Amino acid sequence: MTANPVLWDLDARGVATVTLNRPEVNNAYDAGLINGVLAAMDELGQKANLRVVVLKGNGKHFQAGADLKWINGVRPKSAEENEKVSRATFEAVQRLNTLPIPTVALVQGGCFGGGTGVISACDVVVAADNALFSITEVRWGLTAAIIIPQLCDAIGVRQVRRYALTGERFGAEEARRIGLVHEVVSLAELETAGAKVVEQLLANGPKALAETKALAMESSFGGMGVDDEAYARLVKMHSDRRQTKEASEGLASFAEKRAANWGTTHKR
Repeated sequence: MTANPVLWDLDARGVATVTLNRPEVNNAYDAGLINGVLAAMDELGQKANLRVVVLKGNGKHFQAGADLKWINGVRPKSAEENEKVSRATFEAVQRLNTLPIPTVALVQGGCFGGGTGVISACDVVVAADNALFSITEVRWGLTAAIIIPQLCDAIGVRQVRRYALTGERFGAEEARRIGLVHEVVSLAELETAGAKVVEQLLANGPKALAETKALAMESSFGGMGVDDEAYARLVKMHSDRRQTKEASEGLASFAEKRAANWGTTHKR
């Protein structure tokens, strides 16, 4: 397994590159990756010259959502431990969402579940034409509670009501049409397209950028609009759902490569 699940560096221009680094599991998130993102945000927040953050995924895929083996390890633990896990996951996405500098996501290959929440929390998203997306949680009897606010900001409630309910996969052009990504380029051009966006951001006043982003976030359902009470409710819904019989069946169906039998779980 990869030693460092999240890598970052900062160049002389103040451009940080944060790389999700679990390519052996398609950058699926577990406690290590979540904590790595939080640590990167902490460390970068101390850099006075920080101007832009670029988020990438190492390997063929950007981010494959939750590591379901890890989820199965968390499920039997106490309700308090499950809430702690959901709280950290929410915090990682929300810290990225409210970072007072511009963020740019470069997406290739799969971007599933929590990965769609991560890119919804970024200011600019450029996708390769091989990118594939899905809000997958319902397939496994789980809910996308902690990323629904960001998704509603990015693609609107109407599109969330389709894609978060069907769990279906859709390609890069559809993601652009509904607003999940801003631009689609060939895989070979992904880095170049990202570099162009970064240059445009660096041409602007740093304080003006921070103020403009803050003003935009004031009217954002997924930004300043999530108060402490709503935050606690989303975290609890996310963690409680993980411990239901329905989630147990959904996760078992994934592990056993079969269709889920929801008929035995609909009461829970």
